[in-house]
Amino acid sequence: MNALPLVSVVITTYNRSDALLAVLDGLRQQTDGHFEVIVADDGSRLEHQHAIHTSDHARALKAVHVWHPDVGFTASRVRNRGVAVSHGEYIVLLDGDCVPEVDFIARHKLLAQEGHFVNGSRVLLSPAFTLRVLNHSERLCGRSAGYWVGQRLRGHANKLTGLLRLPNGNFRVHKAFSWKGIRSCNMGIWRADYLAVNGFDESFVGWGHEDADMVLRLHNSGVARKNGFCATEVFHLWHKEASRNQESQNARTVHDRAKSRVTQPVLGFSQERINDDVVITRLG
Repeated sequence: MNALPLVSVVITTYNRSDALLAVLDGLRQQTDGHFEVIVADDGSRLEHQHAIHTSDHARALKAVHVWHPDVGFTASRVRNRGVAVSHGEYIVLLDGDCVPEVDFIARHKLLAQEGHFVNGSRVLLSPAFTLRVLNHSERLCGRSAGYWVGQRLRGHANKLTGLLRLPNGNFRVHKAFSWKGIRSCNMGIWRADYLAVNGFDESFVGWGHEDADMVLRLHNSGVARKNGFCATEVFHLWHKEASRNQESQNARTVHDRAKSRVTQPVLGFSQERINDDVVITRLG
């Protein structure tokens, strides 16, 4: 489907405004400009909030900054809160360290199909290359194939195949549920489907598998997975891994739920409230 009324890009961030500004820069360069930007902030410190609010990129995009207090890793809750203030019929979830190529929005629109969600992909960048990007000495978007071959040979990018452009088609659709490759750092989903499964489950606390849980519930409700490889790749800026203390518990929860036909979370979008602890700032 090529034409969509409005796409809402919901970007999660936490205490990494330099990476977020690189993402916003990438969004400013899109070939398709019909989208809105929601920055879903999981409790960044004041200096990072200030960097967002004074950013030319955020103002040019008329971004909406949704912030709540830092109580640990609560990606599910902040994504639900970001979606709650968005208006698009199609939602693209993006992490605040994943820089989009210039055709990112256009390609997500191309792959958007009723009854499906799009699971995007990413190219991992090295620490040294990431530092150059954040220092504004390296431009990511709109580079030639030869440029990326050079970066791959130097060990600065983990793959090249993802930067190819393959067409839309049934070969992208996966009917069965699989954990492999599920990444909410780059995912497109119809708003109606997001609401039907009640969004992310906020009972997941700490890093890991809240995205797999929602994909499982989408699958159980009849929404098929569509792979966005060689179409919607983003450049993932390097960072140290977050604490994974809760990963095993979260994984067990999804494994247990996979034995049933569950479609609803324990604590989901419909239970979410924009309370006094949530600060919404409209920029631009």
